[in-house]
Amino acid sequence: MTKATAEGEDNRLVYTVPEAGAMLGLTRNGSYEAAKRGDIPTMQFGKLLRVPKAAFHKLLEDAGAK
Repeated sequence: MTKATAEGEDNRLVYTVPEAGAMLGLTRNGSYEAAKRGDIPTMQFGKLLRVPKAAFHKLLEDAGAK
């Protein structure tokens, strides 16, 4: 664990798919399935699939407003 993570500061702009899924209570496989369906917003960098932090949190805010 890094010092920034230990202090609760996360300056990253993206999450991994399993990290985003874990925040939703999903397993690793469930996270990738949700991303494949488009339920979790993703962007691809070469072979890396990442979840933009801003889009992910906006999705959660919008879901809470319903």
